[in-house]
Amino acid sequence: MVSGSCELPAQRTPLADAAETGLKIVVVGGFGVGKTTLVRSVSEIRPLNTEEVMTQAGVGVDETSGVDGKTTTTVAFDFGRISLTERIVLYLFGAPGQERFWFLWDRLFSGTLGAVVLVDTRRMDDSWYAIDRLEHHGTPFVVAVNRFDDGHHSLDEIRQALALPEHVPMVDCDARVRNSSKNVLITLVDHLRTMAIARETTP
Repeated sequence: MVSGSCELPAQRTPLADAAETGLKIVVVGGFGVGKTTLVRSVSEIRPLNTEEVMTQAGVGVDETSGVDGKTTTTVAFDFGRISLTERIVLYLFGAPGQERFWFLWDRLFSGTLGAVVLVDTRRMDDSWYAIDRLEHHGTPFVVAVNRFDDGHHSLDEIRQALALPEHVPMVDCDARVRNSSKNVLITLVDHLRTMAIARETTP
């Protein structure tokens, strides 16, 4: 259990019988960036996760600098759910962050409406692969900076470091806090809506 500012889990609610449309969102980023935490904090159901205890077998294989205290890792994906309306449901998939599991990402991206790239400024280089794969697939995305204990880099500095185009939204977040995670998803939905309107108005 995470202490400090972490909120209590949301009330777990059953899926409405009237639900007929499922929208898929993927949360990607480097190892230990907070993907599992974000899915867990915002999901209305008890999330499915595939976290396993890290063992000596990963020594020399997994890059753990900057997240030395981490003892578990996602080996497949996390899954959560949010009901937007009685008929529309948002499905959240958190991708594994370790390089040896990146081969799973392309399959997770299949059928994805949009994505969140979660960034840890302590390990910013880990964000490159996620951004590259999403651009390769043509998947719209937003970037969320999970601050942890770092407040020294502005969003403009991070955008420049990632060579991120101005049209890609970027927000601060605390993946442990439900309202903060919700704001990230709202930012993504607004971005998707803006893109859809632009396509409709383009001759």
